[in-house]
Amino acid sequence: MDTNTRTERRQLRWESVGLILRSASGIAWDGCHKIYVLMDQPQVEQMRQYGYTASDSSLMLAADAGPELMLDTLQQWFRASCPLRFIDAVRTVDGETDSNEGFTALIPQFEEDFWPEPAGAE
Repeated sequence: MDTNTRTERRQLRWESVGLILRSASGIAWDGCHKIYVLMDQPQVEQMRQYGYTASDSSLMLAADAGPELMLDTLQQWFRASCPLRFIDAVRTVDGETDSNEGFTALIPQFEEDFWPEPAGAE
């Protein structure tokens, strides 16, 4: 695989995540591999119920940080995550019948362009 092409695809993927962050309510990370872009306030509240907090740096609210800081933080979390890492956008879906209906993979687990992580990659 052409490294430049891979690098360009990685950059485009991060740019797409940055665009999504413009309308996000926050981000959350379990400290291992689950990284979420929270698309609405009910998802923020759900993460709080799961124990994610700003004080332990597992939750960042859009009201406290702009899209650029959230993107930088997502990239830091992604680099610090274990190999099972992924980033999903999650939104509340009223009356959902499929438990995965509100999830959209932004960077799926084992995404070819991010797996394995090239040495020195940002």
